[in-house]
Amino acid sequence: MGKQKENKRKPKREGRVVTVGKAESVPPGRGATVKLKDGTELALYNVGGTFHAIENFCPHKGYPLADSRLYGGIVECNLHGYRFDVRTGECFTKKSCGIEKYEVNVEDGMIRILI
Repeated sequence: MGKQKENKRKPKREGRVVTVGKAESVPPGRGATVKLKDGTELALYNVGGTFHAIENFCPHKGYPLADSRLYGGIVECNLHGYRFDVRTGECFTKKSCGIEKYEVNVEDGMIRILI
């Protein structure tokens, strides 16, 4: 299946909350790229009104997961079909390719992610 690609644009865990935008800007069933001030990125998804965030790049070849298709709570990388659970970061394609997930809360209509 190929060598895993290191995600150099994955946010470092800092234990701080970042407000990224309005909840209404990501409709149910959709994903969005969240670019942070330091140049790192997350993929944000709205699954039936509940928001989830994972690292944005597939560990297989580095394709942006926010640009890939969402099937319920599963995102499938458009490049080679790797599948991830956006709620947990678990990879269904290959056991060793799981990705990090980040806690998301919505307060006063604003999306906040713990990084």
